[in-house]
Amino acid sequence: MNILNNPTRIAESYGLRIAVGLIGFFLIMKLLGFHHHVELRFLNLFILITGVYYGLKKFKETHNNSLNYFRGLIMGVAIAGLGSLLFGIFLFTYMQLDSELMQSIKDNEPMGRYLNPYIAAFMVLLEGFFSGFLVTFVLLNWINTDEVNVPQG
Repeated sequence: MNILNNPTRIAESYGLRIAVGLIGFFLIMKLLGFHHHVELRFLNLFILITGVYYGLKKFKETHNNSLNYFRGLIMGVAIAGLGSLLFGIFLFTYMQLDSELMQSIKDNEPMGRYLNPYIAAFMVLLEGFFSGFLVTFVLLNWINTDEVNVPQG
């Protein structure tokens, strides 16, 4: 059994899928000549939403159609966080190898002169992590989750 269909490795599986989607989108934009338009990162949100949604759906399927709200929140953030971490590592490596992209960011962004590959990759990681938290929060209010247990005593 590999990581992509292991029911105990859902966060890793869907986080990896998100990272592949984000890297693929970045490389397509590079081939089309749009990689220097940082505004296109908004479209990364759709990749993130798709990955978290299907990850939560898989989690629910593998747990007897049961999805506790807080376990779902942890799972969704883990999925998005892992995908963002892998994408951040890719971008850091890419910006180290292609100084032209980093220079374009420095020249065209308001705070660009303060950036370097470390800070830029970390910002992408933070943006992905917190976007994943927000996406998970919204999706869990849309997906049917289990009722909260009534306290005993």
